[in-house]
Parts: sequence; C-alpha cells; structure tokens
Amino acid sequence: MDNPFITEKIKNLLPRYRQFLQDYVYPIELKVVSNPFRQSLPVLQELRNKARSEGLFAPHLTEEDGGPGLSLLEFAQISEVLGTSPLGHYIFNCQAPDIGNMELMHEFASSELKEQYLKPLQRGEIRSCFAMTEPGFAGSNPLQLGTIAVRDGDEYIITGHKWFTSSADGASFTIVMAITNPESSNQYERASMILVPLPNSSVELVRNISVMGESGEDYLSHGELKFHQCRIHISNRIGPEGKGFALAQARLGPGRIHHCMRWIGICERAFDLMCQRATSRSLSGHHMLGHQQIIQFWIAECRAQIQAARLMVLHTALAMDKQGAKAVKEEIATIKFFVANVLTDVLDKAIQVHGGLGITDDTILSFWYRHERASRIYDGPDEVHKSSLARHILKSYGMKFERP
Repeated sequence: MDNPFITEKIKNLLPRYRQFLQDYVYPIELKVVSNPFRQSLPVLQELRNKARSEGLFAPHLTEEDGGPGLSLLEFAQISEVLGTSPLGHYIFNCQAPDIGNMELMHEFASSELKEQYLKPLQRGEIRSCFAMTEPGFAGSNPLQLGTIAVRDGDEYIITGHKWFTSSADGASFTIVMAITNPESSNQYERASMILVPLPNSSVELVRNISVMGESGEDYLSHGELKFHQCRIHISNRIGPEGKGFALAQARLGPGRIHHCMRWIGICERAFDLMCQRATSRSLSGHHMLGHQQIIQFWIAECRAQIQAARLMVLHTALAMDKQGAKAVKEEIATIKFFVANVLTDVLDKAIQVHGGLGITDDTILSFWYRHERASRIYDGPDEVHKSSLARHILKSYGMKFERP
C-alpha cells in the first residue's frame, strides 16, 4: 500500500540521511555527548562540511536559499530521521533554536538583518538563540514578561532576566522578547522581538543551567541571561512594534511539528535499542528477555503509540501546508502533549528493558531521559494544552468560560 505522505523527493532523500547517520553520526554520538561539547567541534564541523558537499545540509531551506525546497510535511519526515541522534539536527544545520529563528527572520526581518545575520545562520557559519522564558514568571502564560525595552530616540534600552535560552553559550545573536508597549489596551500587542548581537558587554551569561546534573556548553546548553540596560538600535527590531506575540505564534506552529517529529525519531531509536536488548539478553539458557510476556506487551504498546503519534503529526503537518497554522491550532496543541507523553513512556520502557545498563551513560538512552523530560514542559506545559483543547471542545457544546 502506498504511503500518502511519501513524495518522490522524500523517497530519494530519506535513505541518504539514514545512511549518513549510520556511517558517521551514531558511532561518535556517545563520545560527543559525554564530553565537553567544544572538544568535538572540529569533528562535527567536518561532518557538517560533508553533509553540505553531499547536498544534505539545511534541508528546511527553500531552493532560493540553497535548500531542497521541501514542504512542511516533507521536512517533518526528515526531522524524524535526524531525531534518531542527539546530533542529527545540529550536523545538518536545522537544529532548534536556530531553525525557528531562521523561519522567523525569513518572513519578518528587514533586508539588512537578513544579510548580516540570517544568511550566515543559514550557511551554518554562526549560531543563535531565542530569549523568551523568564525565571520570575510562569512560562505557561507567555503574556507575562518582566523584560522591558524602553525607547530612547533611535534605540531601545533593554533590561531584563531570561533563562532556558538554549544554546546561548557561543551564539552570535539572540532574539529577545521584551515589553515595548506596556500601556497597550490589547495585552497581545505589548511585546516586540529585538535582535541583540552577542557577545555584548551589556548582556551577561550568568550560567549554563544545570539540567539533572549537566550544565553542558556551547550548542548543548541552556543559558541564563541578564540584560543590563542594553542599547540596541530600533532597526534591529523584527517585525512591527508590539507584534512580538503574533510573531512568536507564527514561529511556534512549524516548531511544534519539528519538535514532535524529532521526538518520534528518538522513540524509534529507543524502540530499536529496546528490541535489540530483548532479543540478545539471556535470562537463563535460551530463555531471552523478549520471551517475557510483559516485555512483549511493552514492545507492542510502544509500536502502536509511535505509529499513532507519527500519523497524528503528519496529518497535522499536511493540514498546515494546505490551510495554515491558524486553521489547525487545536491539532497543534494536541500533538504537543500526545507525542511528549509517548516519548517519555517509550524512553522509560526502553530503559527498564535495559535494566542497570539503561541508567548508565553506556547507551544514549540516559542522555535522552535527562534532557527530553522537559518535552512535557517547554513550549507550554502539557496541562495548558490539554485544558485549551478541552475548553475548545466544551465550547462547541455550548459551555461558556470566563477569562481568568
């Protein structure tokens, strides 16, 4: 039976990405994630150059920008394959947060900002970060921000405190969400996005936040930043003043597809490792771990969950290609919490099947378990998305809700 999601372009590209990962990436990934990231930059740069020479670099870009010109549905399937390694998206220059910043700037940045920052980012010459989340406010309500950008002539003076600014360490710029129009009667039109070059004497990298014992560095890190009256020319604003929230929503739709398909890639790799373990681990004599009925149940459940998650995301990506993100906002919320829960469940079962080995750093599972637990938190906690979806459904039954 033909797969309606597979195009001729994808049919040709997917095997090439899979082969590249098997030949060059899987063999080095444990060493890279277990050591300071900068030690591996020379090796990773060689692989990035190789990916570029083979025409596999930056698969999300349009043909005009040097990419293959894939639809969101097509790129989603590439993203799944790259997600099978923690290094996949980085090596092919379509990693978060850079990919979101590229999409945002491609649509809304000035020609000057595109020339100075977007094009080098697309070529993989620099990295970037996105500063939105703040320690002083609940991330579940993105309208609450303490970072302000006060207009002073042709400049903004930015003051504020951000954290979980992923990959800030070593980034060449950050895009900051800051309040520029605090008096606006429309709470959705109070913030703007402003590009801030890095390093900057007025921007302090307080620390790389330790996540379950790992602070990380460079691309594999989450920074805490403080903006100390940072002066930035108004020409560095992305999009109109007060439209930061709208731009964030535009950035978020495709980003959810990227994240969810990356998570499914992780699930597939974890599933493969789980099955390998079940068929190779002897309990006694010829009685293997996979002969245990509970292990068989887990394998069956994980297979069904992964397939359901994939089809749900691809269906949403196809609808977004045809109708736009706004038309499928409920589907976007649904895949976020559904796939995040599948991810954590599959990882947990894969680790359990590996026993003591599963919690060591001798497999890639423990790395993902530490770093992907946040999938149920970032981009809005799952509980927020579930509540939003339920309210939308209940409204269709005539139930009314008051704004909190």
